[in-house]
Amino acid sequence: MKLLLTGFEPFDKEALNPSWEAVRALDGWRCEGTVVHARRISCVFGAALGELDAAIDELRPQLVLAIGQAGGRSEIMPERVAINIDDGRICDNAGCQPIDEPVVAGAPAAYFSSLPIKAIVRDLRAGGVPASVSNTAGTFVCNHLFFGLMHRIATRPVPGMRGGFIHIPYLPEQAARFPGLPSMALDTVIAALRIAVATSLAVREDVRESGGQLS
Repeated sequence: MKLLLTGFEPFDKEALNPSWEAVRALDGWRCEGTVVHARRISCVFGAALGELDAAIDELRPQLVLAIGQAGGRSEIMPERVAINIDDGRICDNAGCQPIDEPVVAGAPAAYFSSLPIKAIVRDLRAGGVPASVSNTAGTFVCNHLFFGLMHRIATRPVPGMRGGFIHIPYLPEQAARFPGLPSMALDTVIAALRIAVATSLAVREDVRESGGQLS
């Protein structure tokens, strides 16, 4: 079995992106007979989906976990839902800033993750890692990739393929530039992704427990 793990290149004048730093550390790792294949994705609307498609066509993975940076968040956050909208607060790395445009014209308004997001949160917390379910992946390239992944699974699936998206915090060296913002050490993020991968492989039907938010 193969698992595709993606992380993004740096964006918004950052020198690094913690998603790629963590993901590439797991390239070649084996978990319960499944081999992890890491790929770096451009922070560019459109191009990101092309790169994802190419990686899926090459590897034919049974599971896809896309990872992205969410500066300001303090926990590992599996995303519940991807929405069919691109609305860039900033430009992507190619200078594009779509406003209120669909990710895929004519596609559904949203897709839910097919990862066991609540089981992932449960196991992360049990492993001593702060984690919560997130109900918004934003409207930038992270959500763009997440929606594109779920649309691919819905319309052109590899047999049995599941997937979803997980947001992670800044690394300490990034947060040092933004006093007051939270961060998480790279070793902790890598350990968290190992847990997320293991849970995603082991759990087919998610646990039924509260993961909602008031706002």
